[in-house]
Amino acid sequence: MLQGKKMNMGCKLLLVLTLWAMSTEAFPRDEQKRECHLSSYVTLLPWKQIIFNNVRDKFETITLPSTQICTTSIFHRDWQVKELSVLDRMILVEAQLNFTIDMLKEFGDPSLSKELSSPLEILGYIRNDIKRCIQDQHQHQPQPHQSDKKLTTWLNKVQKAKRTETPACLETAVIFNLLRMLNTDLSCAAYKERCR
Repeated sequence: MLQGKKMNMGCKLLLVLTLWAMSTEAFPRDEQKRECHLSSYVTLLPWKQIIFNNVRDKFETITLPSTQICTTSIFHRDWQVKELSVLDRMILVEAQLNFTIDMLKEFGDPSLSKELSSPLEILGYIRNDIKRCIQDQHQHQPQPHQSDKKLTTWLNKVQKAKRTETPACLETAVIFNLLRMLNTDLSCAAYKERCR
């Protein structure tokens, strides 16, 4: 009887130790998922490229020639993203993603809005990864971060455009900036210090 109790206690102890080992092993893996990983965005995968190309092509077929004049070239910059610090590159991409996602969610033409679910899902994943990396950079900086003047000026221009431009101008700007943002700006942010 005593031997049976000892075996029972031994089994319970083994179960507790196994569960503890599994939980402590799982913890670092969970933490690893929260780390900053942008390397997969160095090059846009071909199937994603096709998805965003299709959106742009569809937009061009449904957009009628317009006499409307847009007063701002929203995404025009007279500097290159590689001129910014690593953190500012990510802030630039996050700002473009926020603006793009907001515009695509409220897109005016219903014939294109049906095509936007996959692009929105992809952009949402990218934005989550960028946010995680920005938080990670902030945590590792001893001094409060002050953005480059070029970036601050551009961010202010975007905010002004949101207030002054028509929805049609904003939609056009977003659609035609999509591939530049993903292939150039996001890629440079993913390269980090190696983007030259």
